[in-house]
Amino acid sequence: MTTIYFDMDGTLANFYGVKGWLDYLHAENPYPYIHAEPLLRMASLARILNRLQKTGFRIGIISWLARDSKPEYDEAVTKAKMDWLKKHLASVHFDEIHIETYGTPKQTFATENDILFDDEEKNRTTWTGTAYDVHNILEILKGI
Repeated sequence: MTTIYFDMDGTLANFYGVKGWLDYLHAENPYPYIHAEPLLRMASLARILNRLQKTGFRIGIISWLARDSKPEYDEAVTKAKMDWLKKHLASVHFDEIHIETYGTPKQTFATENDILFDDEEKNRTTWTGTAYDVHNILEILKGI
């Protein structure tokens, strides 16, 4: 069974578009994780993902926490990411959600049949299945 995984920051959520995002990270403030705008039409994405699940695909998230963060901040960021998914993709019932320590190799969650959408090139090149950047996500999913 194939799982389609999504990164969050820079792939689904415009985390880097939040003004002062790096300052918030240094201050261990989850504001950018809470207030990042979607990078895609979420209603369209939800419809496609729900259709794909009905045809046998699994849907997952693999996202990192902030670099060198404390456990309390990790908890706040995890909550913010889960709340963001509930807010923007409420109708999608994710089969897996992995919110991991920064730098955790994402391919550790994959099989050779799995698909990843991620804005970071290193994550795509080390992925064991098929990996795509953030361009044309909806169009690629429609073709699956």
